[in-house]
Amino acid sequence: MAKLNFNDLSQKWQKQWENEKTYIFDPKAGKSVYSIDTPPPTVSGTMHIGHALGYTQADVIARYKKMAGFNVFYPFGYDDNGLATERFVEKKIKKRAKDFEREKFRQICLNETQEAEKELKKSFQSIGLGCDWSQIYRTIDNDSIKIAQLSFLDLWNKKRVYRKKSPSMYCVHCETSVAQAELEDKEKETLFSEIFFELENGKKISIQTTRPELLAACVAVFVNPDDKNHSNLIGKKVKVPLFEKWVKIKADKRVDPEKGSGIVMCCTFGDQTDMEWYHAYGLDLKLAIGTDGKMLKNAGKYEGLKVKEAREKILEDLKQKGFLGKQKKIVHEVNTHERCGTEIEFLVTEQWFLKYLDLKKKFIQAGKKLKWYPKHMQIRYENWINGLQWDWSISRQRFFGVPIPVWYCEKCDSIKVADEKQLPIDPVKMKITEKCECGGTFKGEEDVFDTWFTSSLTPQINAKWGLKDERMNLFPMSLRPQGHDIITLWAFNTVVKGLMHHEKIPWKEIFINGFALDSKGRKMSKSRGNVVDPEKVIEKFSADALRYWACSVTTGEDVPYQEKELTSGTKFLNKIYNASKFVKMVAKNAIKKPEKKDFEVEDLWILSRLNKVIQNSTKNMDNYDLSKCLNETRNFFWLEFANFYLEEIKHRVYNKNVSKQSADAAKWVLLQVVDSSLKLLAPFVPHITEEAWRNILKNKKSIHLEKWPQADKSFISAKDEETGEKMNNVITDLRKIKAEKGLALNEEVSEAKIFVQNEKEKQMIQKSVKTIKNTLNIKNIHIEIGKKSAELK
Repeated sequence: MAKLNFNDLSQKWQKQWENEKTYIFDPKAGKSVYSIDTPPPTVSGTMHIGHALGYTQADVIARYKKMAGFNVFYPFGYDDNGLATERFVEKKIKKRAKDFEREKFRQICLNETQEAEKELKKSFQSIGLGCDWSQIYRTIDNDSIKIAQLSFLDLWNKKRVYRKKSPSMYCVHCETSVAQAELEDKEKETLFSEIFFELENGKKISIQTTRPELLAACVAVFVNPDDKNHSNLIGKKVKVPLFEKWVKIKADKRVDPEKGSGIVMCCTFGDQTDMEWYHAYGLDLKLAIGTDGKMLKNAGKYEGLKVKEAREKILEDLKQKGFLGKQKKIVHEVNTHERCGTEIEFLVTEQWFLKYLDLKKKFIQAGKKLKWYPKHMQIRYENWINGLQWDWSISRQRFFGVPIPVWYCEKCDSIKVADEKQLPIDPVKMKITEKCECGGTFKGEEDVFDTWFTSSLTPQINAKWGLKDERMNLFPMSLRPQGHDIITLWAFNTVVKGLMHHEKIPWKEIFINGFALDSKGRKMSKSRGNVVDPEKVIEKFSADALRYWACSVTTGEDVPYQEKELTSGTKFLNKIYNASKFVKMVAKNAIKKPEKKDFEVEDLWILSRLNKVIQNSTKNMDNYDLSKCLNETRNFFWLEFANFYLEEIKHRVYNKNVSKQSADAAKWVLLQVVDSSLKLLAPFVPHITEEAWRNILKNKKSIHLEKWPQADKSFISAKDEETGEKMNNVITDLRKIKAEKGLALNEEVSEAKIFVQNEKEKQMIQKSVKTIKNTLNIKNIHIEIGKKSAELK
């Protein structure tokens, strides 16, 4: 078996594709455009195995569409603004953003991301992505900033964005507001404490909570009006322990009588229900926790303590004063910030919001019009929309992001919005000399957009919306490929922007890939130590073997990383290489298509199978069933063509007692099968197929510029396939018998008996006797009806 250095081969073809500009998008090509809204990876580290999985699957689709005759627009981008990038830079330089002046830290981030992007490009190119690398965008470059700011201005004019001081979700570690989509539920162990509140008559009621530090922010107590045990408390007052303040007991059916004592304290703010009660009942606003995660002045002697410190101290004081009852450890789900794992607080801050709750039905209808692959992923999208309860918080208290293009009057707080002609701008750097109507001066907004506010515009960024070289004919795009974990973030928000700005769904189809799991089916994480480095996988097995693994899974499903799959993939790559070498060796020149009478049984069988596979593969690729296409093509090439047909025609191509017509027919079939099989496999394993196509078969242009095979239905015959399968079953039985007798497969045997079930089967086998004899070197074959399969003498 020929040895091949797959890594050298991959690097060779990747360089040659780039030099030959194989994947350059030509807007003047005159073909139908197929455009892909490629996911821009976050510039906060290196490529991980999940990237390799998702981007490979998208790349297979792009390569197929190119071969299917489309003018493929397949760009690449980097999502390099926002919190993830800031945290990446902070970790690298071992300093926090707040240790720097704003502009100084922004410049550090720009420099670091540019260096990181160079490495990321090498990593993504190493898996063989056929992107148009001249179409790279960055979500922090001037064009993207302008488009994001243009989005804001358009939404401002449509009265869809507003600024408000209100309760919002906040991460005290990252010191920024967060959106609902950025939450991650985590199970945490905590104390469920019973606290006694005193009524005006001196009696005590019991309230159980996991957040005693919020006692300072308690503004009401609630019971369920249908709770017979506690409905008599409605309207009475109760004193909050330690803080000597009286609050009213109110009724609300959202209180679960079965949870805890059935009595709940409302604090501003402990959770979403607190916010709902605050608005519904016009409650007082008492803040206990600041944006730095420390207790505020309302917390009295606990002011300045961190939340956990205050919790411990308050529990100690409650116990000492007799207000603390039973305690038990519980495990419950809490909302955490996905970026850092810190528990979310509900704080009152001034933020920018995008108003969209009134459009939930419209968003759901848009999702129904999209073609989802797989279809069931649409349910995740709809469930998310149905569960939305807040407008989108789009401002962040960070440095490295797209500036919000507004100024505020320092005297009356009126808002001045930038003019479109001024974009892109940074309002902190661009001073306004004119005075406000009240006589005050304007100060630039220091907050930046949530990174998803910009990332949700990737179709418009690719279409250069609002720029001089605008190409909005690319909008809506053909396909959005992405992971199922960001349906709620990226897919949904992109639909929101498409509808709000253009009244269009931003793409026609959406393809969802799953997660890469470890070999035990667990999600990979650094804390578990089960992370797989794709670059090391490529070094050990090759890019094509990694791609083979990535496409072995059903669309949308998570797939465990198992080296046996890559080992199998490597064996298959060698099979492709060696089979191609054999075909070129025995069929050196182009051969005229034979007459049908010159075909043998094995020729008609393999041609029928080939064209059936082409037919099925085209259907599967059009439905984005990548694994079905790969698996069927691999099984055909390996288990049928290589294991049977190649052995069955060797005597013919070597001209051993056969006519020239028979030899030429076999050679013609060999070339047809290898030609079509390499094309069917090219999107999946692009490097080995290019090597076989150009270096072995000596074709001049890239296989990736060839047309996808078309099935010749005249060759598809159920009868020919049945005859061929019967023949192959006999060959399998005789091979097994030879092996059991210790005979080499090519060792001559004087006589063999083949037993069949009936006369019809006997006639079928009779047609293939010549092939069976020549394949197994048997002089005489007798066919009899009987229960055995075969025997040798």
